Amino acid sequence: MQTSKQLPEWLSVKPASTNSYSSIKNRVNELGLSTVCVEAHCPNITECWSSGTATFMVLGGLCTRGCRFCAVKKSAVGVIPDAHEPEKLAKVINEWGLDYIVITSVCRDDLEDQGAGHFAACVTEIKKLNPSTYVEVLIPDFTADANLLKKITDSHPDVIGHNIETVERISPSIRDRRASYQQSLNVLKTVKDLDSRIYTKSAMMLGVGENDDEILSALDDLRAAGVDFVAMGQYLQPSPVHAEVKEYVTPERFKTFREKATAKGFLYVASGPFVRSSYLAGEAFVKAVLNK
Repeated sequence: MQTSKQLPEWLSVKPASTNSYSSIKNRVNELGLSTVCVEAHCPNITECWSSGTATFMVLGGLCTRGCRFCAVKKSAVGVIPDAHEPEKLAKVINEWGLDYIVITSVCRDDLEDQGAGHFAACVTEIKKLNPSTYVEVLIPDFTADANLLKKITDSHPDVIGHNIETVERISPSIRDRRASYQQSLNVLKTVKDLDSRIYTKSAMMLGVGENDDEILSALDDLRAAGVDFVAMGQYLQPSPVHAEVKEYVTPERFKTFREKATAKGFLYVASGPFVRSSYLAGEAFVKAVLNK
């Protein structure tokens, strides 16, 4: 076991290699858009941005929940949603000529519909201006409200993701009290019930104190909820005030989990130290469709 005091050599971030990183950063700032790449301190930011891809975060950069693992800024009340954000997103995606994009958001419990309508509007506008672009959304739980989730499915994204984050036992200690393991499973199942044609996806952080049996049990729960894609990556502590890393999982164990998850019937499994829910999302989707 590698403890949080011993950073292993396999955890090294790739430097930016092209001008795409700077151009994306400048354009995002110019339009007043946010990316989860920056807000969540994603370790893949240089690799993804250097290749000209990014995951956009709508509804502002202030989250109304206080999960202990997350670096996104917290506030009881978020910023007023930008009514022009859907059009701005559609425009910049068209400018870059992207064929696969991911949209996520902070939690907005302070809004009447928790931001579901705004989220859906973003998907609709992107599809309108970029009809050949695949759209994946990584949504908050919307308190598992079927009416709110229907707003998302009715906007017809190609993939809907929602993360269970960790195994059932550990979930209460690192997630906001308004979130729960079972509620997240209900979200994923409800999405499938609303529109079985939409691919669903979830992700887990490893290294927060879980054991192998709990990971395999969580994978079984995800399959029972009809989840198609799963991602597993190493949890990295954003700052000293966040939840501690309990273990650095080796690449070999990640490979084993990938093999076991694949055997359980997932269409695509991403498993590795730097894997995050939106990492190489387009590749995952295309492989899954081709495999199917």
